[in-house]
Amino acid sequence: MMSNSAQSRTNSHSDGQANSTRTNKHTFNSSASDEGDNTDEVLELCNLQKQYGTETVVDNLSLSVNAGEILTLLGPSGCGKTTTLRLIAGLEAVDGGMVRLNGKNVSGSAFVPPEQRGVGVVFQEFALFPHLTARENVAFGLTEYSSVETDNRVDELLELVDLPNQGESYPDELSGGQQQRVALARSLAPEPDILLLDEPFSNLDVDLRVAMREEVRRILKETGVTAISVTHDQEEALSISDRVAVMSNGHIEQVGNPETVFQHPESRFVASFLGYASFIPGYVSGDVVQTKVGTVPREQVHGLASEYNQTRVDLLVRPDDVSVCHGNPDTSGTQSGDQKTMTADDASHTQFTDKTASSNNPDPDLGTAKNGHVDTQTDECGCGEVVARRYLGPTFLYEVKLETGESVQCMHNHDENIPESGVVDIKINADHELAWFPREQRPDETDERYPRGI
Repeated sequence: MMSNSAQSRTNSHSDGQANSTRTNKHTFNSSASDEGDNTDEVLELCNLQKQYGTETVVDNLSLSVNAGEILTLLGPSGCGKTTTLRLIAGLEAVDGGMVRLNGKNVSGSAFVPPEQRGVGVVFQEFALFPHLTARENVAFGLTEYSSVETDNRVDELLELVDLPNQGESYPDELSGGQQQRVALARSLAPEPDILLLDEPFSNLDVDLRVAMREEVRRILKETGVTAISVTHDQEEALSISDRVAVMSNGHIEQVGNPETVFQHPESRFVASFLGYASFIPGYVSGDVVQTKVGTVPREQVHGLASEYNQTRVDLLVRPDDVSVCHGNPDTSGTQSGDQKTMTADDASHTQFTDKTASSNNPDPDLGTAKNGHVDTQTDECGCGEVVARRYLGPTFLYEVKLETGESVQCMHNHDENIPESGVVDIKINADHELAWFPREQRPDETDERYPRGI
């Protein structure tokens, strides 16, 4: 289910990230045919396959990661992201495809054990040795260093993770955030070529989680290490990553920088998974896309090709792209602008009808056809019914059911006077490009990957 608004994928990195200048101390045996062409690629996954019994967990997955980059595998539980991380680390053997590290094959018949791959891992539970101090935990993997080199390296890392005075503390004497920083320092100590982080913030409370995301990103950028993180937390992935790879059912749906993936999702799944998403039906008519909640200039719809003129599409809007119209309440249940009325449906909910609907309408959801164009409301607001509201602290999230049957989510400050229920006027107020999808690509209602309501 790919949108024609798909954007070319980018490998650009934010924050002016630096390439690592560390010397690769790890060597692997590999045939010449396994050599990679791109010297900037630290990791390359080629058509990876992994099955457990009859279940395919990773399905023909390909991905590359460049030096100094932070890439996050993002997806729901069971999508294959942690299994992919374990295949990279060598904790699981691939059933097909290839894992290349620094251009060398380390999988299949050329399998290299985890301890020889030059890969560091930060586990979800941190996995610190309880009988060792923070300092001893950090030094644990420095077996090839002299005593003086070990002391200097540990001092350097404890300073880096802002724990210079906690070296003699045991794990049970440290807070969750401090334990995580010790685990990160321990993984960075032997200077790995790539660092893998498995749900690194999931065991922390909300406030600490946000602070540690920023701290970990700072540390990774300061050291120049290449990192792959795994999470199901959308906010975490978007805030820490240079690129995000969204996974579903064992394969990658989209990979790109966070802004591109969020603003221009290539599939409805990506759009729905990355925060609240609503899909408003529209009709492409010349220079505009007409909807029941306003007219959107065609130039504001990302990548809407000319062959889609006079076709039905769905526009993706986020809660801050839609708002209730202030100062124009429709308390009578009737809007004169487009002659809509409300009628009871089995006394249990409300549906909308449109007096102007016509049998020759190319899209009966949107009004009357006139010379191949659709005549929608005369103003820029549409009519809907508030069916749910969620309090989020500073804001309220509202679910408004349109007369076409779709539900749209909009967000307002907690002190705004928005009705808790009943009929309201709403409009699109987005000031950026909107993504779109052909109407015929709507998913099956039984697909559990797509959320329903708020």
